[in-house]
Amino acid sequence: MLAHVNGIDIYYEKTGAGRPLLMVHGNGEDHTIFDEAVAVLKDRFTCYCVDSRGHGQSGAADELHYSDMADDMIGLMEQLDLRDVLFYGFSDGGVVGLLAASRCGRVTGLIVSGANVSPKGICLRLRLEIRLMYLFRRDPRLRLMLREPDISDDTLRRITVPTLVLAGDRDLITERETRHIAGTIPGAELRILEGEGHETYIIHRTRIAELILEYAKKTESRR
Repeated sequence: MLAHVNGIDIYYEKTGAGRPLLMVHGNGEDHTIFDEAVAVLKDRFTCYCVDSRGHGQSGAADELHYSDMADDMIGLMEQLDLRDVLFYGFSDGGVVGLLAASRCGRVTGLIVSGANVSPKGICLRLRLEIRLMYLFRRDPRLRLMLREPDISDDTLRRITVPTLVLAGDRDLITERETRHIAGTIPGAELRILEGEGHETYIIHRTRIAELILEYAKKTESRR
């Protein structure tokens, strides 16, 4: 399905029944990375799996900015009148989730995996690889990771919903960055997953579904 928000077509797929769960992929991917997770989650949530602008079946963009991508997700929630949304974002999707949750009251729960608040939060080896690839490709998706995000501590402190910050102990995001995010968001929970990399428990995996279900059950019991 397509929704026209902020002057661009945003593609999403809707599956299941229950509380709305908005799922946003990482850089260079699309919504299909969550297919296996959605098969587990659909009996508990209405899953909205979205292609970010410049990705998948959504509209192209000459430039990409995380702020615009967050506004796209907010616009989509408004257009579909989604309320009490659990937002799950992986990598770039996690960056978008941090920004959206700091701005939008429709998000009442947040889970991010492998998110960063600045380019320096990416491990040095990967930053150098991205820089080299950008020299040859000039891909706006690569430029995005080199120049953004720039999320302040004040922005993180504006996130007041229950939040789970995830990363693997072999992640491409530095542990210092992950711990900083979790330590700055009020009341956020941190989990560093032993033996996992940046995407090993997420892309075409069901473990992320189990983690989402576990956290949702725990936080909803307190409401």
